[in-house]
Amino acid sequence: MSPTGRSKAEPDRPRKILLLRLRRIGDVVMTTPAVALLKSFWPAVHLTYLIEEPYRRLVEGLPAVDRVLAVPAKQDRGAFLGLLRDIRRERFDVVLDFHGGPRASWITAFSGAKLKIGYAIRGKGFLYDRRVPRSPEQGALHSVQSHASLVRALGLVFDDAALPPYQLPEATAEEKARVRAVMEELGLAAKRFAVQHIGAGNAFRDWGGDRHAALAAALVERPGFRVALIGGTDDRARQEHVIARAGAGARVAGLTGRLNLIEMRELMSQAAVFVGPDSGPMHIAASTPIPLVAFFGPTLPAHFAPWRTEGRAILLQKEMACRPCPQRVCVTADYRCLMSITPAEAAAACFKLIGERA
Repeated sequence: MSPTGRSKAEPDRPRKILLLRLRRIGDVVMTTPAVALLKSFWPAVHLTYLIEEPYRRLVEGLPAVDRVLAVPAKQDRGAFLGLLRDIRRERFDVVLDFHGGPRASWITAFSGAKLKIGYAIRGKGFLYDRRVPRSPEQGALHSVQSHASLVRALGLVFDDAALPPYQLPEATAEEKARVRAVMEELGLAAKRFAVQHIGAGNAFRDWGGDRHAALAAALVERPGFRVALIGGTDDRARQEHVIARAGAGARVAGLTGRLNLIEMRELMSQAAVFVGPDSGPMHIAASTPIPLVAFFGPTLPAHFAPWRTEGRAILLQKEMACRPCPQRVCVTADYRCLMSITPAEAAAACFKLIGERA
């Protein structure tokens, strides 16, 4: 990958950079184009990515990342102070805080790095040496482009067109073998099944078990076609509900909680289509070549659409006067922007993409 619009006189190259994005799936995935572009400018710089343990596998093995520093999702005061001491001993030249949350901003502040770069967030911006706006005053900025602005703050010059697709690690031989075994166990043939994400994580992304069941039932009406349901361990009760309500027997297979994040990606790469809400797994799917269907409620694709999926993604959304909104509190109390997307619409979008690639 060769970035366009490089400055003729590049700034002094740091030796060691600490990258911070502690969580969650989609947010971590959306940092990877900026990280890859940074490494393409300065191949010799040593990049350490600090992340919470549950998400380690998303960056472990990335060509652009030299070291992954994984920390527990929760730390007591003693462990946190120990982490700060370890980071200071590393003598990083630069910290890029892609996160901006309380823990990440304080890690940045006490890192001992010569240059600290982060977002101009109220109450935290003073902790950084260079601050960039998180959102433009006018228009919309995708989260990938927002992260790239932190890289620009290093003095590097490039166009957004230089930003690559998502970069995720390849599955190991053991992970690939595990996915093959699961596919054989469940009778999933390559390119003859859909991956359907039934989880949510929060109310404004929760499409409901009945809608997911109706979608699964519609998808398996295609002769010889199956559906693999994915999600976390917390989604197993919903999985049972979806399978029971879909009434499709073994044609709908449950995989919630059975695969790690990169195994999930490997499964997606074998599928005919991905379908699900605006979510972390949607962004993982976007890192593969498969087509995908995603439904958006109060969040906007302008900020969180799957990156670099032109021509192979259908994004379902309903225009409403109250959208976008603060998300956590719905003025109509029913998230109708999301709930008005029907299983029939989602199934039709899937079949359109599958048909175009059949």
